[in-house]
Amino acid sequence: MSTVKNNFSSLGILLFLSYTLSLHLQAGTFVLSTTDTRIIGENSSTAMREGDALVDIARRYNMGYEEMRLANPELDPWLPEVGAVVTVPNQYILPDEPREGIVLNLAEKRLYYFPPQEGPDDVQKVITHPISIGRQNWNTPLGVTHIVQRLTQPAWYPPAAVRAEHEANGRPMPAVVPPGPDNPLGDYALLLGISGYLIHGTNKPLSIGMRVSHGCIRLYPEDIAALFNRVGRGTPVRIIDQPHKAAVREGRLFVEVHPPTDETDAESRDIEPLLEIIRNEVESQPEIAAEDVDWERVSEVFQRADGMAYPVTQ
Repeated sequence: MSTVKNNFSSLGILLFLSYTLSLHLQAGTFVLSTTDTRIIGENSSTAMREGDALVDIARRYNMGYEEMRLANPELDPWLPEVGAVVTVPNQYILPDEPREGIVLNLAEKRLYYFPPQEGPDDVQKVITHPISIGRQNWNTPLGVTHIVQRLTQPAWYPPAAVRAEHEANGRPMPAVVPPGPDNPLGDYALLLGISGYLIHGTNKPLSIGMRVSHGCIRLYPEDIAALFNRVGRGTPVRIIDQPHKAAVREGRLFVEVHPPTDETDAESRDIEPLLEIIRNEVESQPEIAAEDVDWERVSEVFQRADGMAYPVTQ
């Protein structure tokens, strides 16, 4: 009897893990109903379970740590109250970039992938995943590049500067880290045309959604596995830094503001770039007029800078 019970218990665990992974992957795929669709997804909420931390909720819903923390500022991220309501900020304004290949927006620590349409009747989709980016003094470079190589079970060759940093901190590292659980690249890597930079997995999934890397782009292991199977050599990659976004949906103007990427920018934040984006959006949308915009609300969203999209029209 105990054997049968244990088998059912194991099956239940496998089914739960499969369901959780399915939720995670589905959470990142959106259909673009029209060519001018700019706002995707909807925010939702969930409840903390026994043993949960914010990073567990983040991974379960294909979110990064920082965006979950900003959306839930009053919640203890590591010792939350069981049953506490957690906001899942699963609504995004698409970056103002061509809808092809991969777009990496450093400001929101998020990747957008636009798969090629397979036929004239195929609807365009966008797949989005949270990412980790370069920490201070190891900034991820901006620019337009492409994927030049796809690597499975990659070995890691730490750059001299990285090895020197570890040496100075009393943690010397080898010249080559072979594939395996100690390899920070994970199981898959996409080599970019910018020398020395990759999009890769990680052996530290708790770090996703933070500024922690030496400049490369990290994804959850399940996200890089799915992305790796979709993209090929030559796929264009745009690395941008767009902290301010605005778009109109169903006659309402939405604004999304992210914290500055660099700490130095936080001391001299200027609302004018956001206002310019809003003015351009209003001019291009006949159903919205400047007098419809609640400019005080815009200022509140700018000051909040929590990465969530808010309506700012009367």
